Amino acid sequence: MKIEKLTENKIRITLNLNDLEEEHIDLHSFMSNSPESQALFYNLLSQAEKEVGFYTKDYKLMIEAIAVPEGNFILTITRLPEKEQSKRQVKIKRKTSTVNEGLVIYSFNSFDDYCEFCKYLSLHLKSETYLKLKKVSLCLYNSKYYLCIHINKSNLPIVKAINCEISEFGNSVNNPDLFERKLLEYGKVIFKTNAILNCVKTFL
Repeated sequence: MKIEKLTENKIRITLNLNDLEEEHIDLHSFMSNSPESQALFYNLLSQAEKEVGFYTKDYKLMIEAIAVPEGNFILTITRLPEKEQSKRQVKIKRKTSTVNEGLVIYSFNSFDDYCEFCKYLSLHLKSETYLKLKKVSLCLYNSKYYLCIHINKSNLPIVKAINCEISEFGNSVNNPDLFERKLLEYGKVIFKTNAILNCVKTFL
């Protein structure tokens, strides 16, 4: 964990999965604004007060939580200028990398990681949702597995939901259009289409 004071009214806290484990919080609890994650936020504020003198009592706060590809989480905490005599309030805004129509590619270190990802989706998304993810392929390249999803208007909301959860299982690939060409030329195709649905039906 790292705490940095950016301005008089703003700090940045960097956490990783080990920090969450030490607090006995899993990724889903952390990202779903659970009571456990709220308690963690207040503990972090107390720590920030001790380390960098960032006092938050009687202030309204805004917390932006961003998951980054390296598996870390960056919390940017802003202390709003107007003071309140009521109980401290926390407004949490979570961000992920932008997903638009086109192509997105996710990498997984092992096939087991990919299966765990598909298992998670099967438990949290309705089965008919997979039917909208037809143009989805899985390739093996340099001992890693790559899931390529071609995005359109009908599946964009689904891909956005997937993008919010991917950091626990894999990472987003930069420059997906260029990387897809490399996969087509040098990679081995595991599933040409319906990669998520096929994995759920075949291995889970």
